Amino acid sequence: MITIGNVQVGDGMPAYIIAEIGINHNGSVDIAKHLIDVAVECGCNSVKFQKRTVDVVYTSEELAKPRESPFGDTNGDLKRGLEFGYDQYDQIDKYCREKNISWFASCWDEQSVDFISQFNPPCYKIASACLTDDNLLKYHRQFGKPIIMSTGMADLEIIDHAVRMLGSDDLAILHCTSTYPSKLEELNLKGILTLKQKYPDIPIGYSGHEVGLSTTIAATVLGACIIERHITVDRAMWGSDQAASVEPQGLKRLVRDIRTIESAMGDGAIRIYESEKPIMSKLRRVY
Repeated sequence: MITIGNVQVGDGMPAYIIAEIGINHNGSVDIAKHLIDVAVECGCNSVKFQKRTVDVVYTSEELAKPRESPFGDTNGDLKRGLEFGYDQYDQIDKYCREKNISWFASCWDEQSVDFISQFNPPCYKIASACLTDDNLLKYHRQFGKPIIMSTGMADLEIIDHAVRMLGSDDLAILHCTSTYPSKLEELNLKGILTLKQKYPDIPIGYSGHEVGLSTTIAATVLGACIIERHITVDRAMWGSDQAASVEPQGLKRLVRDIRTIESAMGDGAIRIYESEKPIMSKLRRVY
């Protein structure tokens, strides 16, 4: 069990639902605020962003590569155009407080961890791409906040090494496949059960990049206690993550169905319900 803000997260608790805005804001604070509104209206627990120090995360050669985008003709133009600075995150922080929803970010480098720490997030996220960066993993721990770790592009050996680097206290692990969108046959939802068996004291969740909702709902049935999905205004919008994201109506259905399933799961004890007894007296001839 971990506590994110004032919410307990773990087996036996309602799933903690994260609406990942990520870079789907396309560099616009107004779009980010609209997506925050969507997450609030749908009943999500938090929204998540991504933060990079562009010149640290990417080489100069990578940034110089040609890549057309609304921000310019190079990959560097794109990466810098998608990054919010202090003023933008200050607006986001104030807006989330106004809307009473928590927010945090996956930080891809140590400077980004320092940057996000200014806003006192309730937790930090380790992106799948950063899972093997031992220094970055250990750097997060100095802030004393819970850590949620995604496991895309990783086998059990890589995951186990990351857990050793982070320690198991105040840690949650999300089963994940890092393709956008992911093929259904590569979701391997039973991996949730594998991780729950291997790490019985660590909350296990699911970060999905697939098209559709049913497989994410199935993750809840398998015991995922954190659910993370990218959200977007429109899957047809420009942007690399839009097609693997959930639109507002889909997010509303997803949260509704997760909560419905949680109500229906029960405690597993087999019993005769009071509501069954009148039916039993009419239909059962032998008691």
